[in-house]
Amino acid sequence: MNADPNRPLRLGFPVKVMGVPGLKSGDTRRWQKNPHLKCSLELLDQVLDYLKKVEINMYRLSSDIAPYATHPDMPQFHNMVAESDAELAAFGRKARDLDIRLSFHPSQYVLLNSPDPELTSKSIWDLSSQAEMLDRMGCGPEAVLVTHVGGVYDDREAARARWIDGWNQCPEHVQRRLVLENDDIRFSAADVLWIQQRTGVRCVFDYQHFWCLNPERLDMRETLEKFLATWGDSARPKLHFSSPRTEMREVKRKITAKQRDAAKAGKASKAKGLTKAPIKATARIKTVLLPPIWTGHSDFTNPFEFATFMRMAEGLEFDVMMEGKSKDVSIIKLRPDLLRFAPDVAARFGITAADAEELAAEERALEQGVAAEDEADVDEGAPIPELEEAAA
Repeated sequence: MNADPNRPLRLGFPVKVMGVPGLKSGDTRRWQKNPHLKCSLELLDQVLDYLKKVEINMYRLSSDIAPYATHPDMPQFHNMVAESDAELAAFGRKARDLDIRLSFHPSQYVLLNSPDPELTSKSIWDLSSQAEMLDRMGCGPEAVLVTHVGGVYDDREAARARWIDGWNQCPEHVQRRLVLENDDIRFSAADVLWIQQRTGVRCVFDYQHFWCLNPERLDMRETLEKFLATWGDSARPKLHFSSPRTEMREVKRKITAKQRDAAKAGKASKAKGLTKAPIKATARIKTVLLPPIWTGHSDFTNPFEFATFMRMAEGLEFDVMMEGKSKDVSIIKLRPDLLRFAPDVAARFGITAADAEELAAEERALEQGVAAEDEADVDEGAPIPELEEAAA
């Protein structure tokens, strides 16, 4: 499939639908209940219908839609993808008919640069399974698997080079779909471009990660152009955008028996930092208010920040995966915001004054409330094994 320069740019979101309560993105039953990819696809068929209704035409599938398909100790699930060939083909056909671009973002535990060969092999198995699903769906080269470089493991250069070794072990159908993203705390855009020059892997630019990690002080426009150029002419590039979370973080902390005894005796020192409420002498838990961590994603996209970025990227062609924590709702809110504050940017996404009334109605409907999102996004500084071990 060739990229169509006349098609408006897409906006998409990952996995969970929040605009409709109870609309599931996959079969989440435990293994005892015999979950299956076929069940996930039935659920996702309803997601496609919803996407069509709200005119969102890019969607990231959950990397868990084929439950236990690569679990080493559960061979009863290993043929799940092949068993779902007809269902995958039908799902992919429907997505194409609705003009919905699909992708995967494997979990943070899928690591091509692990120093443990067994973990690397398992990661390649996971990638192979997800690439196979996209192949059986009949997706073109625009449907990708997004991954990060991985862990540093006390040696950045060796870890970076080891990713190339992992890439070289990947089968052709994985290499054809794998794309590499700059991250927020370990490997910068410069690291990704270094790897790209040695592998030819396509690259996904992440806006928030670029601000969080750019020790080389690369220019954003120039770097973005380099990332987009790695896609060639076969498919429109995509990138990730999110605004940083700015709210106070509420963190619950235990109060020790010694601290309670001191408080009862009136010997407790003044509490450092902020607490949500005064702490009683008998309390066992306190809620501490902490400043934001800038790698965290906000619920909604700051329209002024996004418009500034899009104007900086004037003349470049790409689709945008919006990673606000309110998922589809963040897009439903952003579209009228763009039309209101930056109609030139809105037009690039096919949003015009003719859509104003419909978008305003969708915006008013948000006042009815949506489902809550409790899970951390995969890109919010999520742990990988080396960090978990260090924290243990």
